[in-house]
Parts: sequence; structure tokens; C-alpha cells
Amino acid sequence: MALSVREYRARIKSTESMKKITRAMELIAASRIIKAQQRAQAAAPYARELTRAVSAVATFSNVDHALTVEPEDPKKAAILVVTSDRGLAGAYSSSVIKEAERLVEKLKGEGKEVDLYCSGRKGEAYFKFRQRPVVQSWTGFSDQPTYDVAAEIGATLIATFLDEEGVDEVHVVYTRFRSMLSQEPTAVRLLPLEVVEGTEPPEQGDLLPLYEFEPSPSEVLDSLLPRYVQSRIFFALLQAAASELAARQKAMKSATDNADELIKKYKRIANQARQAGITQEISEIVGGVNALADAQAGSE
Repeated sequence: MALSVREYRARIKSTESMKKITRAMELIAASRIIKAQQRAQAAAPYARELTRAVSAVATFSNVDHALTVEPEDPKKAAILVVTSDRGLAGAYSSSVIKEAERLVEKLKGEGKEVDLYCSGRKGEAYFKFRQRPVVQSWTGFSDQPTYDVAAEIGATLIATFLDEEGVDEVHVVYTRFRSMLSQEPTAVRLLPLEVVEGTEPPEQGDLLPLYEFEPSPSEVLDSLLPRYVQSRIFFALLQAAASELAARQKAMKSATDNADELIKKYKRIANQARQAGITQEISEIVGGVNALADAQAGSE
């Protein structure tokens, strides 16, 4: 019985060590999510003003740009799946992958081939384990994305879209940050461009500014549209980073709470085992005393 008590004490000790780790990860995620939210909020005005500029150019010019022209018979599509580099974030990555799988099935149902691009090690590992080719992947920055990475991803996707043997559509699947308790997997079509205003409703009397194009509207679009694509990718990466940290904080808090319950359970069982051992020892002592007394009485 004493060996059983030692086993439970060892389990209690290991669970307490695990609890310290999960608690530390929870606090780290809680401290970093504030910065992630601030970065996403700071990028919103730039994305909004760039969208207004692109909308104005598209509205006041009659130029058909290669990034905005709808193909007559699209046959091939590319999907960028934004996941995390590390685990311990609950169902964050699996939810994005499920949304990507639904989009893949939808596009294949429309008769389109699908090329996969991944941001984050979890998505890359998922598709490689299932022997599904990934054209290109970017890793190592999921919780702290930079604009340089977004620009590289945007340039790659634009190049494959403009290539005659490339794709006819480009989609992005990422997690939109709604609140600390709500993160929503979202799939959006990135190319051909559908220029849309921000999520905030326009103010009353808010009109698009008038622009004079120099040297020409086509050259202005050549400069603006790639930046617009890159800004949308960067905003998606920032939203995904905030969602990942929120999911990790929630998962680590749940793990810490579960460790507390497990420690209480082990302590209760260990106390019961210790009391049972003490009771058995007392019973053995009393039995031995009684047997000795009976033996002495018989000898007399």
C-alpha cells in the first residue's frame, strides 16, 4: 500500500509541474494578445484608406486590369491556408483546415483543380502527412507576422495568377478575430480582385475622393493593386495571429483548470490509500497483540 501512495505522490508532483508550464503559457499568450490586437487595429486605417484609393481609381477609370478581370472559364484555383506554427492552441488550426477542406470540395465540385499554399507548420504537416502536394509554404512567424512576409506571399500569389499556365482564382482561408471568446474561420476570394470597402459603415456624406491620374490610370493600378493584395494578406495574417493567441490562452487556461482538478483527485485518492494503509497496520498490530495475549494465556 505504501508503494501506491508513492506512485500517487509522483503523479501529483508531475501534474503540478505541468500546471506551472500551462499557467506560464497562458500568461504569455495573455500578454502578447494585447500587442497582436493593437497591431491589427493599427493596420486597419492603412488598409481602409488603400481600399478607398483603389475603389476611387476603379470607379473613375475605365481601365481593365489583369488582377480584376474575371476569367471566362476558370479551371484552376489556389488556396492559401493560414494556420499556426505551434500547437497547444486548442482547435485553432484544425478549424481553419476544416474550412479549407470545405472550400477544396466546393471548388472541385465546380470542376476546378486546386493548388495548396500554406502559412504555418500545422497546415503544411497536415497536407504532407496525407500526401497532398503543397506548392509553397511559409513558416516561423504565425504569432508575429511581418509585412515583408505578407509582401512575399502576395508577390508569389500574384505571379501564379498572372502566369498563363497558372491559376484563375486565388482564395485565402484564415481565422477572423471577433473577440477573446470568438474566432471565426473565414474563406475569402483574393483574386480576381473584388474591391470592397471596410467593414465599418461609411459616414453620412462620405464620398470617394477625386484623383488625377499621372501618368495614367493603368500605371496607377499597376502600382496600387499589388499593394492592395499584400495589405489584405497582411491584415489576414494579423487577424490569424490574434486568433491563435486567444485560442492558446483559452486552451492553456482549460489545461490549468484540469490540472487543478487532477491534483485534487490524486490527493484524495492518496489520502484514502494512506488511511487504508494505516488502518491495515493498526489491524495487524492489534491482531498480533491479541495472538500474543492468547498464546500467553494458553501457556499459563
